[in-house]
Amino acid sequence: MYQLFIGNKNYSTWSMRPWILFTQAGIAFQEHVIQFDDFEPDSQFKTEILKLNPTGKVPVLVNGELTVWDSLAICEYIAEQHPELELWPQEKASRARARCISAEMHSSFQSLRNLCPMNVEADLAHIGKQLWAEQPQLQADVARIDQIWSQRPNADSFLCGDAFSIADAFYAPVVMRFECYQLPLSASSQAYAQKILSLASVQQWIAEAKQEQMFVPFDEPYRQHHEEFLKGE
Repeated sequence: MYQLFIGNKNYSTWSMRPWILFTQAGIAFQEHVIQFDDFEPDSQFKTEILKLNPTGKVPVLVNGELTVWDSLAICEYIAEQHPELELWPQEKASRARARCISAEMHSSFQSLRNLCPMNVEADLAHIGKQLWAEQPQLQADVARIDQIWSQRPNADSFLCGDAFSIADAFYAPVVMRFECYQLPLSASSQAYAQKILSLASVQQWIAEAKQEQMFVPFDEPYRQHHEEFLKGE
């Protein structure tokens, strides 16, 4: 069975991508959570993950003697292992687009990443409003994502067609960011975000993230305490 090593579900966007793909596609795997800490070289997290991955990061996929340690490489590997699941679109142009926007997510949107780290359990709408007013590069990142989401084939489709694909797995954590910070989106992109949020796999990730009840200061630039700004409080 596949062994997938991930970080905290509340914070780890890169872990979420292959986890959502496995879960949404119905592929059996065993989950191993390595809890985040301060990420110092001698920390428990680094000590554990460096046994598997020379870069010291999650996610990591282990399949027998093979180790794959990059989120996009993991998804590509799983697509090759399970061609019958069509995790990339089968139509050539749609597949090319799916790969382009997944690679763009993998390497771009640094302002959104740095200013709006994923925090599933938190309501940081007040922070999002402030950042939106003060950070033009964040506005540019959101505008590009809005454009990508609005260019899906039709109003009810996933990013590259009627079927969920790796591209959707790659943008699922972005939906989490927009939900947390309430950044403005077009009506079309809001509809896409709600489609992703309604997926059983995403609902499971959210529920398990909220159950963690772990407060990692390293990943909390906007909260000083766990109880602060929790949704519904």
